[in-house]
Amino acid sequence: MILINNVSKTYARGRVKAVNSINLEVKKGEIFGFLGPNGAGKTTTIKMITGILKPDEGQIFVNGINVVSEPIKAKKQIGFVPDNPEIFNRLTGIEYLNFIADIYEVDGKQRYEKINELAEIFEIKDALNSSIGSYSHGMKQKLIIIGALIHNPPVWILDEPLVGLDPKAAFLLKEMMRKHADNGNTVFFSTHIMEVAERLCDRIGIIKKGEIIFTGTIDELRQIRKENDSLENLFLELVDNE
Repeated sequence: MILINNVSKTYARGRVKAVNSINLEVKKGEIFGFLGPNGAGKTTTIKMITGILKPDEGQIFVNGINVVSEPIKAKKQIGFVPDNPEIFNRLTGIEYLNFIADIYEVDGKQRYEKINELAEIFEIKDALNSSIGSYSHGMKQKLIIIGALIHNPPVWILDEPLVGLDPKAAFLLKEMMRKHADNGNTVFFSTHIMEVAERLCDRIGIIKKGEIIFTGTIDELRQIRKENDSLENLFLELVDNE
């Protein structure tokens, strides 16, 4: 579960308000899609949830843990995939995964089983002994996803996780997201691919210029807009009208 209470964040010494007093609750057992145009505040919000940035105002809780006052405890609840797979190019894939497993204090048996399971699913097992610098963008994305899930976190936070993945890997990740939520866990992800959000999400939140302008199911959005249209069209109309 993720709870955001009256959270704000500014840049440029207060001149740019990236996130403005937002409130949001993401429940256990659901896939929550976080949507918005470029520069709307999606990534800033995600970085505050994961503890990379501190909010100027408000509080954020992950499974009841305050991410500011108990950052390490909160981060252990989270598996985070950033929007850009920038990782240590001089390491091999297996060195990177063991490094991440060490950070999360994953024991040898669990890490071995998890690495093998996910490396086979994403078909990069044969590349794990190669330098990350030799990986394609998609392979780096797969490696980061494996690293994010190696400690079996209950809360997945994924920022544009499908970018760079081949169709099979994208399909498998979406299946994993659904299964994770169905097992009573939380999946929070941002995407610009409206078709994916429409098919996958239990609820969505739409942010524009740092403010939440809608939260709810897609059917609820259709009722509010009084249109039985695709999420893509509803999203564009809502963002443009707002």
